[in-house]
Amino acid sequence: MTRRPEKIGQSNRIRVCIVAPSLDILGGQSRQAALLLAGLRDEPTLEVGFIPHNPRLPGALRRLQTIKYVRTVVTTLCYWAMLLVRLLRYDVIHVFSAAYYSYLLSVMPALLIAKVYRKRSILNYRSGEAEDHLKRWRLTTVPIMRLTDAIVVPSNYLVAVFARAGLQAKAISNIVEMTRFRFRNRGPLRPVFLSSRLLEPLYNMGCVLRAFACIQRRYPDASLTIAADGSLRSHLEQCANDLGLRQTEFIGRVPFEAMPDLYDAADIYLNANDIDNTPASILESFASGLPVVTTEAGGIPYILEHERTGLMVKCGDHEALAASAIRLLEDPVLASRLAHNARESVRPFTLPAVSESWLSLYHELAGPKTTWKGLATEESREPVARDGDRRLLKQG
Repeated sequence: MTRRPEKIGQSNRIRVCIVAPSLDILGGQSRQAALLLAGLRDEPTLEVGFIPHNPRLPGALRRLQTIKYVRTVVTTLCYWAMLLVRLLRYDVIHVFSAAYYSYLLSVMPALLIAKVYRKRSILNYRSGEAEDHLKRWRLTTVPIMRLTDAIVVPSNYLVAVFARAGLQAKAISNIVEMTRFRFRNRGPLRPVFLSSRLLEPLYNMGCVLRAFACIQRRYPDASLTIAADGSLRSHLEQCANDLGLRQTEFIGRVPFEAMPDLYDAADIYLNANDIDNTPASILESFASGLPVVTTEAGGIPYILEHERTGLMVKCGDHEALAASAIRLLEDPVLASRLAHNARESVRPFTLPAVSESWLSLYHELAGPKTTWKGLATEESREPVARDGDRRLLKQG
């Protein structure tokens, strides 16, 4: 637990600025930032501010953000100006990070300005593409990352990835709002499937469609809802048509507030990513009692234990994905056991517990004796046992 002063004045609070996408960009980073801001709002030892990666321009200038290419330039310039003006007043700068150009345009400037202003900085890296990013963009990533006071990632999978690049990271898990998701006992399961990953190449939704074609040959009344959008939507809709899939609905992106109802309506969650970190959709499925069948991409084996909290297959193997889903439909005892184990496995990911880990780090960095360095220790170079990230919060 974090030691807090019994009495604290406004001037003694640690001033923390969270720099992240706003909810105008629907995605995991923006949602996690919003949840963390909510969890820290009433903390008496902090004064918390927020700078969005994607600020809205004022008044008539907002029309510029509707023009392709122009919006990137004007939004980025506005964001950089906000960093220069506002970061000076904070003690700790907490920067959410994705990979590649998002890192280049949104993260590097914040970290460099924090360094110039002599502020403590946290790189909160959240992309499953970290390994490729660190290798291919090494000159623009590793040197800047070494300037930070702490690198924090959502899983021990990424701790190991950063260690291989010679960088020390610590794990603080994503937040799962347990009370928002209704746990429902499903028995026996119906062939009602859900998938909600972006329709982009790394999420391999084509594998889900091919698996569902196999399932539908066995269960002709099976249905699949795809709650996502992306650059491959037209291609995937054509793929579904070519496969002769029935009762397959592409409903586009769904606001987070509506997702609990979608989880509740389904009986099995399908995931076929080729690259991933610790997908919130799997953790939310766990909280909802929705059995998960997934590929073993990236950090998924660190949050899902095969045969205990879900079923896991090799990446790209649509036949194995289908066989595992059919196995759940035909073995209600197994499905029930996995669902209940999965529900218990996400209890450490609650908002109070994760907020406490962040609070502890802010106090550590703002104190007079901070020892964080961007160098990997021998201990951090070894991945943890693949039994889930149940020990993450103890590390924080």
